[in-house]
Amino acid sequence: MALRVLGVTQNMRSYLRGVDLIKRYKSAATLQKTLLNIPATQVTKLDNGLRVASEDSGASTATVGLWIDAGSRSENERNNGVAHFLEHMAFKGTAKRSQTDLELEVENLGAHLNAYTSREQTVFYAKCLSKDVPKAVEILADIIQNSKLGEAEIARERSVILREMQEVESNLQEVVFDHLHATAYQGTPLGQTILGPTKNIQSIGKSDLTDYIQTHYKASRIVLAAAGGVKHDDLVKLAGSNLGRLEASTLPPEITPCRFTGSEVRVRDDSLPLAHVAVAVEGCGWTDQDNIPLMVANTLVGAWDRSQGGGANNASNLARASAEDNLCHSFQSFNTCYKDTGLWGIYFVCDPLQCEDMIFNIQTEWMRLCTMVTEAEVERAKNLLKTNMLLQLDGTTPICEDIGRQILCYNRRIPLHELEQRIDNVSVSNVRDVAMKYIYDRCPAVAAVGPVENLPDYNRIRSSMYWLRV
Repeated sequence: MALRVLGVTQNMRSYLRGVDLIKRYKSAATLQKTLLNIPATQVTKLDNGLRVASEDSGASTATVGLWIDAGSRSENERNNGVAHFLEHMAFKGTAKRSQTDLELEVENLGAHLNAYTSREQTVFYAKCLSKDVPKAVEILADIIQNSKLGEAEIARERSVILREMQEVESNLQEVVFDHLHATAYQGTPLGQTILGPTKNIQSIGKSDLTDYIQTHYKASRIVLAAAGGVKHDDLVKLAGSNLGRLEASTLPPEITPCRFTGSEVRVRDDSLPLAHVAVAVEGCGWTDQDNIPLMVANTLVGAWDRSQGGGANNASNLARASAEDNLCHSFQSFNTCYKDTGLWGIYFVCDPLQCEDMIFNIQTEWMRLCTMVTEAEVERAKNLLKTNMLLQLDGTTPICEDIGRQILCYNRRIPLHELEQRIDNVSVSNVRDVAMKYIYDRCPAVAAVGPVENLPDYNRIRSSMYWLRV
């Protein structure tokens, strides 16, 4: 399945579980000691350029996967959707294993095999017992190197993907974020959907899949990541024997600049009960020094859901206003990063008559970030960001995913104690500076679906992106 922006409910769970984590670490010294004692992430680069990264926790289970630096951003209008199509085809049999053999082999191990596609990455991973890591690596290597790509299987997967597209269209949050990317990055690869248009799904053939593999599945663009009960030296040997024959690439992957355009798209449908709206400005890429302050600013705006108790006593100004004035059903701030750009904004669901009031309160909060955010608010946001950072690394699979993504983005994994220090170093002036740089007087991108007649005109939204005050 294609990877999407995290849902509101998942963020709510992380938010509420933060109290348990704070109770566990009763002092900053205890937390710091814990972070320093987390096993180091070891990284080795093979002769062909493939990187092997792992964290050995000594657990009885492990997650191992292949993180590939290629997603829908690596496609063009003609083959948009091919990366996601390949993800589906990976489990339909290889030169040495039929689909049935593959499924039985994984099931007999008691393992779980999965995959997802995002705009910049394709991932194949397995969760298994530690003793079965060699077999899991061999299966993953077989999948990406020897997929059969049979015509009958391709034809069968077309209908599967078309049904998946129908399911996605019923998830209005995903629809809104696809529209947001389409308008914010119009005319560029990041504006394309991950699944691709229907006409492409109906026409993609074996040659398109093969060309994509030969162009992008190069050793230097692949990371073999593992977490749990896995020995790094053993993993390096497994990588050499199973993935050592992958072709090396002498040239780094080209990054097509994706221009951000302040604009809007509205899909008015008065038959829907609620309005779904996303507003975002252009953020920064993974490696930009402004990323951490923007994450703090994003956490400061926060998230809220009507089912969440204590809204009137919430530390977030926007959450308090939403609860007291019944502005919305839920909202979620987000900071979506790519290699060289990003989207920083908010997604909310509200009654049709509340669209204008909700936008007013959001932009008031954004302007407050730029001009008068306080020391206490920033400290709270920093503590909450650190808490959520740890909560998101609960289990071998999230850790493995963190390793694979960071090696692709930074060419190293940032240790947790270093990340904590970076967050601690963010000051009030840093938050104000990045807010002025990325939010103040900037053209936003707006995507709205549902009964959105009362959503203010784009020019009004744009004119509220700055304050004229004496």
